[in-house]
Amino acid sequence: MMRMHRRRITATSLAAGLIIATSLAARAQESNWPQWRGPLCTGVSPTADPPTHWSETQNIKWKVKLPGSGTATPIVWGRQVFIQTAIPAGQGAQVTPVLQQRPPAPAEKYQFVLLCLDRATGKTLWQKVVREEVPHEGHHRDHGYASYSPVTDGAVVVSYFGSRGLHCYDMQGNLKWEKDLGRMQTKMGFGEGSSPALHGDTVVVVWDHEGDDDFIVALDKSTGKELWRTPREEDTTWSTPLVVEREGGAQVVVSATRKVRAYDLKSGKQLWECAGMTANAIPSPVAQGDTVYVTSGFRGSNLLAIKLGRQGDLTGTDAIAWSHNRGTPYVPSPLLYDNRLYFFSGNEPRLSCFDIRTGKPLYETKRIEDLQGVYASPVGAAGRGYLVGRNGTTAVIKNADAPQVLATNVLDDHIDASPALAGKEMFLRGHEFLYCISEK
Repeated sequence: MMRMHRRRITATSLAAGLIIATSLAARAQESNWPQWRGPLCTGVSPTADPPTHWSETQNIKWKVKLPGSGTATPIVWGRQVFIQTAIPAGQGAQVTPVLQQRPPAPAEKYQFVLLCLDRATGKTLWQKVVREEVPHEGHHRDHGYASYSPVTDGAVVVSYFGSRGLHCYDMQGNLKWEKDLGRMQTKMGFGEGSSPALHGDTVVVVWDHEGDDDFIVALDKSTGKELWRTPREEDTTWSTPLVVEREGGAQVVVSATRKVRAYDLKSGKQLWECAGMTANAIPSPVAQGDTVYVTSGFRGSNLLAIKLGRQGDLTGTDAIAWSHNRGTPYVPSPLLYDNRLYFFSGNEPRLSCFDIRTGKPLYETKRIEDLQGVYASPVGAAGRGYLVGRNGTTAVIKNADAPQVLATNVLDDHIDASPALAGKEMFLRGHEFLYCISEK
């Protein structure tokens, strides 16, 4: 009886310890910006409270010039900021791509670099050249060779450069493992940019390109061992996979040109699919409750609210809670904040806001003054939304049913990367500088 009692106490203690550990891990996740769409994969930080106002002379904690170039979003964990960049390694001639024809491959080597900066000062703590080589193809003139964002869980940081491989480091910059997945052939040679997902002990990468070997693959985060690989048939995909938890287990949702598909995270088995996106599906999905929201906006417009929990082909079924076919984004991903879905029209600073419960617009294609073009995805925190234009201007809006601009902030840099929010700070990556914005 005593032994049985002790076993019960031990089991209860272990269960309680697991609950506490899970709670602490969730809290750590939410207080950081561990991946390109934030801790919830919606563009929202539930704990951050960055400034509403800033300029080159106000509320800039630090500003550092970054080597090379890239549009990857910075990620934040604790005192560390991670960012990826591509640095020309030689003195070869630079090639300026032309939009109407396939950009040529460069004639010089690039260093593909993961940088770790001190969050308090912006000082470089360590810098790792994950690969140095001559890229096999060019890229869109607004794109670049460092458009993938890294991902971390506070134990490891996963740096992904597509055709330059997948690389896993510990937080001190020690290489744990790396994996070469091959060479992509992107549509029109426009370049690569689907970031990896990290969920628990599993890293997920989508490998869609113009070649014959499209697939989605899962790897063990500790060892790099391939857990499963499922073939796909797709055009080049720039959308980042989204992992959502369901009663039957976690599933990976991937938005793409031909179909949106979901896979079982444990086995890689396809669970469901749904047609309806436009060509060049770039925005990443977002989810809340039992519904995932997918958008695309190149040569057409579409937004689908797809109910989770179904299987098979969902095209045209009642699994589509609601849809919308005007003014959806081309490059920027949507922001899902409370029960509101915010999204731009194409790459223009015209903002729509929908009630996700009804599918009804609260407002549509509202022109946000002073922004000139938009590639960065909107983010939100502390009841505010942050909308960044390519001209370096950020409009801060109220998270509300009616459009209300609270502030307009101007920096002396062009910005295409999406912001990161953590604590009292916002991190903005420009073409030249990385800014840490915080009230002084």
